[in-house]
Amino acid sequence: MDIGAYWKTITKTLHDGLLIIDPKGQILAVNPAAERLTGYSSAELIGKSCRILDCTGCDIVGKGAGKQWCSLYSEGQVRDKKCLITNKDKRALSIIKNASVLYDDHGEIIGAIETLTDITAFVQQQREIESLRKSCRLDEGYHGLWGDSAPMQRLIELIESLAPSHAPVLILGQSGTGKELVARAIHEAGPRRKKPFIKVNCAALNENLLESELFGHVKGAFTGAERTRIGRFEAAHGGTIFLDEIGDIPLATQVKLLRVLEEKRIERVGDHKTIGVDVRIVTATNKNLEALIDQGDFREDLFFRISVFPLQCPTLAQRREDIPLIVGDFIQEFSQKSAKEITGLTSQAMETLLAYDWPGNVRELRNAVEYAFVLCPAGRIGVEHLPCKVTGQKMGGPNTFSGDISSAHQRDELLRVLRASGGNQSEAARRLGVSRVTIWKRIKKYRINVSTDFL
Repeated sequence: MDIGAYWKTITKTLHDGLLIIDPKGQILAVNPAAERLTGYSSAELIGKSCRILDCTGCDIVGKGAGKQWCSLYSEGQVRDKKCLITNKDKRALSIIKNASVLYDDHGEIIGAIETLTDITAFVQQQREIESLRKSCRLDEGYHGLWGDSAPMQRLIELIESLAPSHAPVLILGQSGTGKELVARAIHEAGPRRKKPFIKVNCAALNENLLESELFGHVKGAFTGAERTRIGRFEAAHGGTIFLDEIGDIPLATQVKLLRVLEEKRIERVGDHKTIGVDVRIVTATNKNLEALIDQGDFREDLFFRISVFPLQCPTLAQRREDIPLIVGDFIQEFSQKSAKEITGLTSQAMETLLAYDWPGNVRELRNAVEYAFVLCPAGRIGVEHLPCKVTGQKMGGPNTFSGDISSAHQRDELLRVLRASGGNQSEAARRLGVSRVTIWKRIKKYRINVSTDFL
């Protein structure tokens, strides 16, 4: 039996391209599949350097033979590595490479064997599916971000571009534009997605509490520190830390934060031992940091450290065409939380939403839809269900609880809002756009028992 003949037949019938390389990267043999894949004939490949294929998966040293030629000879093998090669027509092809080093009986390197699996068609198909998915809105937005407008598509493209890196990102934008959603999208679209995403609202804590919250503290560091506690940086190790309202951070804390960014080490309050942390920094603010720098309220060196990649969130007024899509998402969300069958908005109600300037952006739009959802009994939301601020009516207009509608309707409307708010008068006031005192007066006027009537 001629074993060599069998092997020759096998290599000819292989669907994957096969190459045999010597220790200096010279191609010694190829099979027909490799010829079809690369577009080169065996005569054009044999004797040439493997660099002819310009493979993106190769780490070539090129200073000698074996380990001095490329990393394959140092590592011994390559398994299921996605790469790009360039064929004879200078067209990039997507492949999966597998390779193993060949040794003689004395353990000396005599070459390597590589197999190349063409996945170009599969990659193209995946790209088409992804494009179709985006155009048809088959998913639930992009990591919670909704919008087909040019500003939103540009924002999503930038997120996809910067997500794979580890560079600090500064998210800018007005209140309510979705800066936290953008930060989370950067994390979820990047290589740290399986690690923690930790948020810190820098404006919600005073200087002492913020420092402890960020870096942790040891037992006895200050009054009330009864046990050692890790900070948010340690909790975010390997993942992303999102510092919201970074413009409100005190100057003393800015100095310590800058040191952490430069040294990648933190020091717990009350301790002198440093701890290494590996986190990606994403910050956000609705303030003008450059103006704060001029005023002496923000360090310029910290600004340059956190703003390697600034990202601007568009206002809702800059992407009005996204409003119907966002409203539809809110209606679906609120419908799942209640038994109401709200099917959408009347054309007049939608025109009203599109005409409003939305100074509170998406957050204000959400509140408006939630408000309308409470007042609308079923079917489609009309103009009469929208907040008076959105419709342009004065307080006391026909869509507020006022003297212009019947007392019975006023009482029913107030009861609906109280039920939806779980009896919380402050929440009811927020949803109706009035003061808590007004809610209290209406409760007294209509003799509503808040302990029983709203249940």
